[in-house]
Amino acid sequence: MRRPARPDGGAPIRERAFHRWLSARLPAGRTGPLALGDDAAALGPPPGAVAVVSTDSLVEGTHFRRDSPPRLVGRAATAVSLSDLAAKGAEPAGVLLALIVPPGTPARWGREVVVGAEREAARFGAHVVGGDTKPGPARTIVSTVLGWGRGDRLAPRAGARPGDAIVTTGTVGRGGLAYLRSVTGPRRAALAELLRVDPRVREGLALARFAHAMLDTSDGLAESSRLLADASRARVVVDEGRLPLARGLRAAAPSDRARRRLAFFGGDYELLAAVPPRAVAPAIRAVRAVGGRLTVVGRVAPGRGARLRTARSLLPMPASGWRPFERTRGRGPRRATPDRVRAPASQGTR
Repeated sequence: MRRPARPDGGAPIRERAFHRWLSARLPAGRTGPLALGDDAAALGPPPGAVAVVSTDSLVEGTHFRRDSPPRLVGRAATAVSLSDLAAKGAEPAGVLLALIVPPGTPARWGREVVVGAEREAARFGAHVVGGDTKPGPARTIVSTVLGWGRGDRLAPRAGARPGDAIVTTGTVGRGGLAYLRSVTGPRRAALAELLRVDPRVREGLALARFAHAMLDTSDGLAESSRLLADASRARVVVDEGRLPLARGLRAAAPSDRARRRLAFFGGDYELLAAVPPRAVAPAIRAVRAVGGRLTVVGRVAPGRGARLRTARSLLPMPASGWRPFERTRGRGPRRATPDRVRAPASQGTR
Protein backbone atom coordinates (compact mmCIF):
# COMPACT_ATOMS: atom_id res chain seq x y z
CA MET A 1 0.00 0.00 0.00
CA ARG A 2 1.43 3.39 -0.98
CA ARG A 3 2.14 5.79 1.86
CA PRO A 4 -0.09 8.89 1.82
CA ALA A 5 1.28 12.26 0.76
CA ARG A 6 2.30 14.63 3.52
CA PRO A 7 0.48 17.97 3.78
CA ASP A 8 3.80 19.84 4.24
CA GLY A 9 5.50 18.92 0.99
CA GLY A 10 4.26 15.84 -0.83
CA ALA A 11 5.22 12.17 -0.68
CA PRO A 12 7.85 11.14 1.87
CA ILE A 13 11.39 10.50 0.73
CA ARG A 14 12.22 6.96 -0.46
CA GLU A 15 15.88 6.10 -0.93
CA ARG A 16 15.86 4.29 -4.28
CA ALA A 17 13.44 6.71 -5.92
CA PHE A 18 15.51 9.61 -4.62
CA HIS A 19 18.68 8.08 -6.08
CA ARG A 20 17.01 7.63 -9.45
CA TRP A 21 15.99 11.27 -9.40
CA LEU A 22 19.57 12.27 -8.60
CA SER A 23 20.99 10.27 -11.49
CA ALA A 24 18.55 11.82 -13.92
CA ARG A 25 18.80 15.37 -12.58
CA LEU A 26 22.51 15.99 -11.89
CA PRO A 27 25.16 16.51 -14.61
CA ALA A 28 27.45 14.03 -12.85
CA GLY A 29 24.87 11.34 -13.56
CA ARG A 30 25.64 11.57 -17.28
CA THR A 31 29.39 12.20 -17.35
CA GLY A 32 32.57 11.03 -15.67
CA PRO A 33 34.47 7.73 -15.38
CA LEU A 34 31.84 6.34 -12.96
CA ALA A 35 28.14 7.11 -13.16
CA LEU A 36 26.39 8.82 -10.29
CA GLY A 37 25.03 6.13 -8.00
CA ASP A 38 28.02 3.81 -8.29
CA ASP A 39 29.88 2.76 -5.13
CA ALA A 40 32.22 5.74 -5.43
CA ALA A 41 32.89 8.77 -7.59
CA ALA A 42 35.98 9.11 -9.79
CA LEU A 43 37.66 12.38 -10.73
CA GLY A 44 40.79 12.88 -12.78
CA PRO A 45 43.35 15.21 -11.17
CA PRO A 46 45.20 17.77 -13.29
CA PRO A 47 48.93 17.07 -13.78
CA GLY A 48 50.96 17.97 -10.70
CA ALA A 49 47.93 18.68 -8.52
CA VAL A 50 47.39 17.56 -4.96
CA ALA A 51 43.95 16.70 -3.59
CA VAL A 52 42.47 19.10 -1.02
CA VAL A 53 39.48 17.73 0.90
CA SER A 54 37.17 19.25 3.51
CA THR A 55 33.87 18.31 5.10
CA ASP A 56 31.25 20.20 7.06
CA SER A 57 27.67 19.74 8.23
CA LEU A 58 24.52 21.76 8.80
CA VAL A 59 22.07 20.54 11.44
CA GLU A 60 18.45 21.59 11.86
CA GLY A 61 18.02 23.57 15.04
CA THR A 62 21.67 24.62 15.10
CA HIS A 63 22.40 26.01 11.64
CA PHE A 64 18.97 26.28 10.05
CA ARG A 65 15.32 26.14 11.05
CA ARG A 66 12.64 23.73 10.03
CA ASP A 67 11.01 26.35 7.82
CA SER A 68 14.27 27.54 6.23
CA PRO A 69 14.05 27.30 2.43
CA PRO A 70 15.63 23.91 1.58
CA ARG A 71 17.29 25.22 -1.57
CA LEU A 72 19.13 27.80 0.53
CA VAL A 73 20.07 25.10 3.03
CA GLY A 74 21.68 23.05 0.27
CA ARG A 75 23.47 26.07 -1.12
CA ALA A 76 24.86 26.95 2.30
CA ALA A 77 25.93 23.37 3.00
CA THR A 78 28.10 23.39 -0.10
CA ALA A 79 29.31 26.95 0.42
CA VAL A 80 30.69 26.40 3.92
CA SER A 81 32.85 23.52 2.69
CA LEU A 82 33.94 25.47 -0.37
CA SER A 83 35.09 28.23 1.99
CA ASP A 84 37.59 25.80 3.52
CA LEU A 85 38.95 24.97 0.06
CA ALA A 86 39.21 28.68 -0.68
CA ALA A 87 41.37 29.11 2.42
CA LYS A 88 43.93 26.71 0.92
CA GLY A 89 43.84 28.25 -2.55
CA ALA A 90 42.31 25.10 -4.08
CA GLU A 91 40.06 24.85 -7.11
CA PRO A 92 36.81 22.90 -6.46
CA ALA A 93 36.33 19.67 -8.39
CA GLY A 94 33.42 17.80 -6.81
CA VAL A 95 30.98 17.64 -3.91
CA LEU A 96 29.68 14.65 -1.97
CA LEU A 97 26.39 15.31 -0.21
CA ALA A 98 24.95 13.15 2.58
CA LEU A 99 21.36 13.75 3.70
CA ILE A 100 20.29 12.47 7.11
CA VAL A 101 16.55 12.97 7.57
CA PRO A 102 13.77 11.67 9.82
CA PRO A 103 11.52 9.07 8.18
CA GLY A 104 8.60 10.75 6.46
CA THR A 105 10.59 13.81 5.37
CA PRO A 106 9.07 15.03 2.08
CA ALA A 107 11.04 13.99 -0.99
CA ARG A 108 10.61 17.50 -2.31
CA TRP A 109 12.65 18.84 0.63
CA GLY A 110 15.58 16.57 -0.23
CA ARG A 111 15.40 17.43 -3.91
CA GLU A 112 15.44 21.15 -3.21
CA VAL A 113 18.49 20.73 -0.97
CA VAL A 114 20.35 18.95 -3.78
CA VAL A 115 19.34 21.59 -6.35
CA GLY A 116 20.74 24.32 -4.10
CA ALA A 117 23.97 22.39 -3.51
CA GLU A 118 24.47 21.67 -7.20
CA ARG A 119 23.91 25.28 -8.22
CA GLU A 120 26.45 26.50 -5.66
CA ALA A 121 29.04 23.95 -6.79
CA ALA A 122 28.44 24.81 -10.45
CA ARG A 123 29.26 28.48 -9.76
CA PHE A 124 32.87 27.35 -9.37
CA GLY A 125 33.01 24.68 -12.07
CA ALA A 126 32.24 21.69 -9.83
CA HIS A 127 29.28 19.34 -9.43
CA VAL A 128 27.63 17.10 -6.88
CA VAL A 129 29.17 13.72 -7.77
CA GLY A 130 27.74 11.44 -5.09
CA GLY A 131 26.75 11.07 -1.46
CA ASP A 132 24.40 9.14 0.78
CA THR A 133 20.94 9.17 2.36
CA LYS A 134 20.17 7.84 5.82
CA PRO A 135 17.33 8.09 8.37
CA GLY A 136 18.11 10.01 11.53
CA PRO A 137 16.57 12.08 14.33
CA ALA A 138 17.20 15.52 12.80
CA ARG A 139 17.63 16.89 9.29
CA THR A 140 21.36 17.09 8.67
CA ILE A 141 23.35 17.80 5.52
CA VAL A 142 26.99 16.71 5.40
CA SER A 143 28.97 18.19 2.52
CA THR A 144 32.41 16.96 1.52
CA VAL A 145 34.29 18.87 -1.15
CA LEU A 146 37.28 17.80 -3.19
CA GLY A 147 39.53 20.27 -4.93
CA TRP A 148 42.88 20.49 -6.64
CA GLY A 149 45.75 22.59 -5.40
CA ARG A 150 49.44 23.07 -5.97
CA GLY A 151 51.62 21.57 -3.31
CA ASP A 152 53.93 24.59 -3.31
CA ARG A 153 51.04 27.06 -2.93
CA LEU A 154 48.89 25.58 -0.21
CA ALA A 155 48.59 28.19 2.55
CA PRO A 156 48.67 26.48 5.97
CA ARG A 157 47.59 28.12 9.22
CA ALA A 158 51.08 27.60 10.59
CA GLY A 159 53.05 29.77 8.17
CA ALA A 160 52.69 33.32 9.52
CA ARG A 161 55.99 35.06 10.27
CA PRO A 162 56.87 38.18 12.27
CA GLY A 163 56.73 41.16 9.95
CA ASP A 164 53.90 39.77 7.80
CA ALA A 165 50.85 41.91 7.18
CA ILE A 166 47.44 40.53 8.23
CA VAL A 167 44.84 40.97 5.49
CA THR A 168 41.18 40.07 5.12
CA THR A 169 38.85 39.79 2.17
CA GLY A 170 35.44 41.44 2.11
CA THR A 171 34.01 42.90 5.29
CA VAL A 172 33.94 42.10 9.00
CA GLY A 173 30.73 41.51 10.97
CA ARG A 174 28.29 40.29 8.32
CA GLY A 175 27.54 37.19 10.38
CA GLY A 176 26.79 39.22 13.50
CA LEU A 177 24.41 41.45 11.62
CA ALA A 178 22.70 38.41 10.07
CA TYR A 179 22.13 36.88 13.49
CA LEU A 180 20.87 40.18 14.88
CA ARG A 181 18.41 40.44 12.04
CA SER A 182 17.27 36.86 12.64
CA VAL A 183 16.02 37.80 16.11
CA THR A 184 14.71 41.30 15.36
CA GLY A 185 13.77 41.49 11.67
CA PRO A 186 11.23 40.01 9.23
CA ARG A 187 11.31 36.22 9.48
CA ARG A 188 11.51 35.36 5.77
CA ALA A 189 14.38 37.74 5.14
CA ALA A 190 16.15 36.53 8.30
CA LEU A 191 16.02 32.89 7.23
CA ALA A 192 17.67 33.75 3.93
CA GLU A 193 20.27 36.06 5.48
CA LEU A 194 21.46 33.43 7.97
CA LEU A 195 22.12 30.99 5.14
CA ARG A 196 23.85 33.42 2.81
CA VAL A 197 27.46 32.26 2.54
CA ASP A 198 29.67 33.51 -0.27
CA PRO A 199 32.82 31.35 -0.34
CA ARG A 200 35.84 33.34 -1.51
CA VAL A 201 37.06 30.68 -3.91
CA ARG A 202 38.36 33.05 -6.58
CA GLU A 203 39.98 35.31 -4.00
CA GLY A 204 41.62 32.29 -2.38
CA LEU A 205 43.11 31.14 -5.67
CA ALA A 206 44.51 34.64 -6.22
CA LEU A 207 45.74 35.14 -2.66
CA ALA A 208 47.41 31.74 -2.21
CA ARG A 209 50.25 32.86 -4.49
CA PHE A 210 51.32 35.43 -1.90
CA ALA A 211 50.16 34.16 1.50
CA HIS A 212 52.41 32.55 4.08
CA ALA A 213 49.30 31.44 5.98
CA MET A 214 45.55 31.57 5.42
CA LEU A 215 42.24 30.40 6.89
CA ASP A 216 38.59 31.34 6.63
CA THR A 217 36.66 33.40 9.19
CA SER A 218 33.67 31.11 9.64
CA ASP A 219 34.03 31.54 13.41
CA GLY A 220 34.76 35.26 13.13
CA LEU A 221 37.91 37.30 12.64
CA ALA A 222 38.77 37.26 16.35
CA GLU A 223 38.75 33.47 16.62
CA SER A 224 40.57 33.10 13.29
CA SER A 225 43.27 35.48 14.54
CA ARG A 226 43.75 33.29 17.60
CA LEU A 227 43.92 30.13 15.49
CA LEU A 228 46.46 31.74 13.17
CA ALA A 229 48.59 32.94 16.08
CA ASP A 230 48.50 29.59 17.87
CA ALA A 231 49.31 27.53 14.77
CA SER A 232 52.15 29.87 13.73
CA ARG A 233 53.49 30.34 17.28
CA ALA A 234 53.47 34.07 16.76
CA ARG A 235 51.49 37.12 17.86
CA VAL A 236 48.77 38.50 15.64
CA VAL A 237 47.92 42.15 16.27
CA VAL A 238 44.72 43.45 14.64
CA ASP A 239 44.15 47.19 14.35
CA GLU A 240 40.52 47.88 15.19
CA GLY A 241 40.52 51.16 13.29
CA ARG A 242 41.39 49.40 10.01
CA LEU A 243 38.65 46.77 10.07
CA PRO A 244 36.34 47.02 7.01
CA LEU A 245 33.11 46.78 8.99
CA ALA A 246 29.98 45.56 7.24
CA ARG A 247 27.58 48.29 6.24
CA GLY A 248 25.06 48.90 8.99
CA LEU A 249 27.22 47.59 11.82
CA ARG A 250 28.11 50.96 13.31
CA ALA A 251 24.47 52.02 13.28
CA ALA A 252 23.43 48.76 14.96
CA ALA A 253 25.96 48.97 17.80
CA PRO A 254 26.11 52.23 19.79
CA SER A 255 29.07 51.27 22.00
CA ASP A 256 32.58 49.94 21.35
CA ARG A 257 31.79 46.76 23.28
CA ALA A 258 28.60 46.04 21.36
CA ARG A 259 30.33 46.82 18.07
CA ARG A 260 33.09 44.33 18.83
CA ARG A 261 30.60 41.63 19.74
CA LEU A 262 28.86 42.06 16.40
CA ALA A 263 32.09 42.36 14.42
CA PHE A 264 33.62 39.20 15.90
CA PHE A 265 30.41 37.21 16.22
CA GLY A 266 31.26 34.67 13.50
CA GLY A 267 29.70 33.56 10.24
CA ASP A 268 31.58 35.96 7.97
CA TYR A 269 33.24 33.29 5.77
CA GLU A 270 35.92 35.66 4.54
CA LEU A 271 39.63 34.85 4.25
CA LEU A 272 42.26 35.97 6.76
CA ALA A 273 45.86 35.73 5.61
CA ALA A 274 49.44 36.58 6.55
CA VAL A 275 51.26 38.15 3.62
CA PRO A 276 54.89 39.34 3.47
CA PRO A 277 55.13 43.16 3.23
CA ARG A 278 56.57 43.16 -0.29
CA ALA A 279 53.63 41.07 -1.53
CA VAL A 280 50.82 43.20 -0.08
CA ALA A 281 50.36 45.47 -3.10
CA PRO A 282 50.47 42.61 -5.66
CA ALA A 283 48.04 40.59 -3.51
CA ILE A 284 45.58 43.49 -3.36
CA ARG A 285 45.75 43.86 -7.14
CA ALA A 286 45.31 40.11 -7.71
CA VAL A 287 42.24 39.93 -5.48
CA ARG A 288 40.78 43.05 -7.08
CA ALA A 289 41.29 41.48 -10.52
CA VAL A 290 38.90 38.63 -9.62
CA GLY A 291 36.29 41.03 -8.27
CA GLY A 292 37.26 40.89 -4.59
CA ARG A 293 38.43 43.27 -1.93
CA LEU A 294 41.51 42.93 0.30
CA THR A 295 42.26 45.11 3.34
CA VAL A 296 45.34 45.23 5.58
CA VAL A 297 44.05 44.97 9.17
CA GLY A 298 47.14 44.19 11.24
CA ARG A 299 50.52 42.53 11.45
CA VAL A 300 52.37 39.52 12.81
CA ALA A 301 54.82 40.20 15.64
CA PRO A 302 57.15 38.14 17.86
CA GLY A 303 55.37 36.61 20.83
CA ARG A 304 52.22 34.57 21.27
CA GLY A 305 48.46 35.07 21.08
CA ALA A 306 46.11 37.50 19.37
CA ARG A 307 45.67 41.14 20.36
CA LEU A 308 43.34 43.95 19.35
CA ARG A 309 44.84 47.42 19.05
CA THR A 310 42.23 50.05 19.85
CA ALA A 311 42.52 53.84 19.85
CA ARG A 312 43.50 53.69 23.53
CA SER A 313 45.32 50.45 24.23
CA LEU A 314 46.34 46.93 23.22
CA LEU A 315 43.75 44.39 24.44
CA PRO A 316 43.49 40.60 24.43
CA MET A 317 41.39 39.61 21.43
CA PRO A 318 37.70 39.51 22.50
CA ALA A 319 35.83 36.21 22.47
CA SER A 320 33.68 35.31 19.49
CA GLY A 321 29.94 34.77 19.80
CA TRP A 322 29.61 31.30 18.29
CA ARG A 323 29.71 28.59 20.99
CA PRO A 324 28.40 25.41 19.32
CA PHE A 325 28.91 23.01 22.22
CA GLU A 326 27.50 25.21 24.96
CA ARG A 327 23.83 24.65 25.70
CA THR A 328 21.30 26.62 27.68
CA ARG A 329 18.55 24.56 29.32
CA GLY A 330 18.41 22.10 26.45
CA ARG A 331 17.37 24.69 23.89
CA GLY A 332 20.32 24.11 21.58
CA PRO A 333 23.72 25.66 20.97
CA ARG A 334 24.23 29.18 22.21
CA ARG A 335 25.30 32.30 20.46
CA ALA A 336 26.29 35.12 22.77
CA THR A 337 23.70 37.68 21.71
CA PRO A 338 25.34 41.07 21.15
CA ASP A 339 24.32 43.40 23.97
CA ARG A 340 22.83 46.86 23.51
CA VAL A 341 22.40 46.58 19.76
CA ARG A 342 19.49 47.38 17.50
CA ALA A 343 18.52 46.20 14.06
CA PRO A 344 20.06 48.41 11.36
CA ALA A 345 18.00 49.82 8.53
CA SER A 346 20.38 48.39 5.92
CA GLN A 347 22.10 44.99 5.98
CA GLY A 348 24.39 45.16 2.96
CA THR A 349 27.99 43.95 3.16
CA ARG A 350 29.57 45.34 0.02
